[in-house]
Amino acid sequence: MSNWIGDVFTSDVGWDHLESLVDIGNRMAGSDGEREAAELTRDALVEAGARNVRLDTFDIQGWTRGESSITARETTQECIALPRSPADRVTAPLVDLGYGLPSDFEERDLEGSVVMVRSDIPDHYDRYLHRREKYYHAVEHGAVGFVYRNHVTGCLPPTGSVGTDDEPIGEIPAVGVSSEVGARLARRFDGDEIELVVEADVHEAESQNVHAELGPDTDERVLVTSHVDAHDIAEGALDNGAGTAMVVELANALAKRADDLETRVEFVAYGAEEVGLVGSTHHAETTDHETITAIVNSDGVVRDRTLSLTTHGFDDLEAAATEIGERYGHPIETVPKMGPHSDHWPFVRWGVPGYHVKSTSNEVGRGWGHTFADTFEKLEQRTLREQAILLTDLVVHLARKDVTVEHRAPEEIAAALEAQGLAEGIRITGDWPYDE
Repeated sequence: MSNWIGDVFTSDVGWDHLESLVDIGNRMAGSDGEREAAELTRDALVEAGARNVRLDTFDIQGWTRGESSITARETTQECIALPRSPADRVTAPLVDLGYGLPSDFEERDLEGSVVMVRSDIPDHYDRYLHRREKYYHAVEHGAVGFVYRNHVTGCLPPTGSVGTDDEPIGEIPAVGVSSEVGARLARRFDGDEIELVVEADVHEAESQNVHAELGPDTDERVLVTSHVDAHDIAEGALDNGAGTAMVVELANALAKRADDLETRVEFVAYGAEEVGLVGSTHHAETTDHETITAIVNSDGVVRDRTLSLTTHGFDDLEAAATEIGERYGHPIETVPKMGPHSDHWPFVRWGVPGYHVKSTSNEVGRGWGHTFADTFEKLEQRTLREQAILLTDLVVHLARKDVTVEHRAPEEIAAALEAQGLAEGIRITGDWPYDE
């Protein structure tokens, strides 16, 4: 056992792949850069020794940013468009809604306004509110524009998509502003008419998923996943170059432990995650769920040294992670709650066991993620190597024939979402898949 651990801890494979991904530049869904990232990942998986390595191409709604602006009392305030915002120009009163809790929308008359909300939540609130949830609350209450204010200081406007599966382009123009610009807008212009302008090119496009395999050719399989796309404004090192680097590192390690794999391991690096989990939804709709033993989805790894695994209430997944942590005397945090974001979710919502693998964090939201500051030098190779050791053994454990991870009925997943207060947000964004 010690030999493979030493190999992983001295490997440069994943780290080199991460550097290659961030150096592409723009990996926006549907772009030439995303395609290049997928091809580099395909080639890295071939080099690692995986078989049946291929690209699966699918159509997506393309979106390319143009110029955006906020004009308030003859001043121009810096902003960036949120992907899949419609191209539009509106003039309306600005309403600063603070955190943008559901009750905040109920308490104000927002008809015909431009609504501004923060990207975080107050300490007392019991769940995270996703950007798209706040956006669609604004739409539902008659707003004509949406301003998303970063809570992280540093003059960093946040990005992040709007839109739904049925209507990929959002209903009202939407922009992100930095914490500092948001504070200025709230202090000087709350209640004043402002002009919000978004320019964008909406077009047809293609994305692709990267698939590869290791281990015996069994019907049952463990999925090891990530996403290769990133927002166009940044290198996308944390979100999610590191996750795809982890997939490549795990493939390299598992190829050398092929005799330890008792069921097939399928590696999938998804495209178009950042614009609505399009790649993983495509995969979930075209593959057999019953043959999936478990999903190990890396999205947010390497940010901190300690792994955090959201287990979605699957007791067998929690037990497996605990066993690996105890085996190495290394902490692994497990979070039993539902996590309806990232590429595990198109499967987990139907009862397929899946982890969302990330790092522990004391911050609300993404930190540097979805901003210009998501860059390579903020990550450490040591952390990638340590986490790869733990995840390699976790995948080997899940691929054992005597390890069973029970699937759950979709009704159980729906009930858990209701119990945890998440159903409201999923419904308002048009993502509730269950019969009412």
